[in-house]
Amino acid sequence: MMNILVPIGTSINANETLQYAVNFAQDFGADIYVMEVFNVSGKTGTLTNLTQKVAENSKERLKEIIATVDTKDVSIKIASFNGELKDGLREIDKGIGIDLIILAPRSNDIQEEFYLGHTSGAIIKRTNIPTLIVPKGTTYKSFENILVAFKSGILKRKRILDPLIEIKVKHNANVNLLMVKTPGYSDDDLKINTALMDICSQLTFTDNSTTYHGVLEHFQAKHPDLLCVFRRKRGFFKKLWEKSTISKSEFYAPVPVLVLSVKKD
Repeated sequence: MMNILVPIGTSINANETLQYAVNFAQDFGADIYVMEVFNVSGKTGTLTNLTQKVAENSKERLKEIIATVDTKDVSIKIASFNGELKDGLREIDKGIGIDLIILAPRSNDIQEEFYLGHTSGAIIKRTNIPTLIVPKGTTYKSFENILVAFKSGILKRKRILDPLIEIKVKHNANVNLLMVKTPGYSDDDLKINTALMDICSQLTFTDNSTTYHGVLEHFQAKHPDLLCVFRRKRGFFKKLWEKSTISKSEFYAPVPVLVLSVKKD
């Protein structure tokens, strides 16, 4: 992992997420890019000046947030973009190559309805960049037990596992695979790719209505300090794709969640 992107929203806890990212980056020898996306539109004559002013204000705000964290000699650069979030991510990824995005869920408060808000939810659903979701207030430490949950053992490209493998090797972590047999699974789904088996300490099969229900059933027994799932065009976030937010009734995890790229069409 060389380049880590940290989207900075309006949360008052943005510095906590950035501090976690800095500690993570120091451990892996990575650089950090803090990003803020704004959307300015108007008449051509005034648009340039207005965009420049908003960009300058955005940059100053990001500098203030950076000043509140212990940077530990980690390189932190600022990236701002005028336009839609997905376009900004694509542009930055094209320019520098983003290996990992680190962001926070909306809130840990049980009274808060949503696990991911509009911005964080859109990043998970509208991009295919590996993302680490870190609950607010989480202190960075080595992961000891990683639970990888999936409903199909098919893996089209081994490199999809790269972030997981890097974390496993760096932290000498145990990786437990949870194969969730959901209604309509095929025999091919049960054939687990050798790349997954190579990093596996333990394999568990379970029958559940969804992958998430499988995670809920086995979470306490496995005691993971990192949950790993895969983006799917259909599946883990199946019915959530029409909207950007993800409610806690649909998905929630009290530990960091590593969301890898789509592994099966």
